[in-house]
Amino acid sequence: MTSLWHYAFVQHALAAGVMAAILAGCVGPIVTIRNMAFAVHGLAEVGFTGAAGAVMLGASPMIGVLTATFAAAAAIGILGVRLRERDVAIGSVLAFGIGLGVLFLSLTKRYAAEAFSILFGSILAVSQEDLLRVAFVGTIALAALAVIYRPLRFASVDPEVAEARGVPVRLLSSVFLLLLALAVSEAVQVVGVLLILTLLVVPSAAAQRLTPQPRLVVVYSVGVALVSTVGGLAGAIYTSLPVGFFVSAFSFAAYLLARVIGPRLMGGTRTAAHAEHPVAPIPGK
Repeated sequence: MTSLWHYAFVQHALAAGVMAAILAGCVGPIVTIRNMAFAVHGLAEVGFTGAAGAVMLGASPMIGVLTATFAAAAAIGILGVRLRERDVAIGSVLAFGIGLGVLFLSLTKRYAAEAFSILFGSILAVSQEDLLRVAFVGTIALAALAVIYRPLRFASVDPEVAEARGVPVRLLSSVFLLLLALAVSEAVQVVGVLLILTLLVVPSAAAQRLTPQPRLVVVYSVGVALVSTVGGLAGAIYTSLPVGFFVSAFSFAAYLLARVIGPRLMGGTRTAAHAEHPVAPIPGK
């Protein structure tokens, strides 16, 4: 069974999984700070519509996922300008997206198993072309996130103070939605639409239980996502059970462990953590 690691499809899956986990681990802390788990779920659901549309047109399902999630993120950014409007905008885009997906499936003459595989992930079917696309998308997303991370985090923790200090809160929110769409499109290939929160929410939730330091939260989040993804792939190879099951099991176990040991590690540092949140210096100020 160990010889399977020498096969190209397993190596492609491992490389794609590692890249998706790193991106998800970096994006996740901002998702949890901004309470955007519903946005993650909504973008993933619309991604399925994109996959169905791509299959109908004879294109790659993952191209459809990327296109649909990006379009949905742009729509949510336009419709949900104010924070209190965001969930309504997400729900509206999600409802239309699912309806459109039903239409695409009904019009599809081809065998639609490719689209349905997006529901549960298809990491073991990653091709060389898919791998190059994942690397390109991941590099662009991580570079953009690195550029906006400090003001974005400031705007996420205390948007009113950030806006008063000249931070372009609305622009950053829209840009982050687009970056989130890229992260979702990568994570979907690993765990599928139905388990998307496994990589984009649970690792960061675990990390925030372990440390109040923002940088370490990102490091721990990436670590949990990587262990869950690589462990999930290994579990699938050695047992023939679904990758998504193992990824979700490992990430949830990490979250439960963090809830147990987190209070002991954090000790009395919550006050210090709160003090460093809102007044981080803004670049250029």
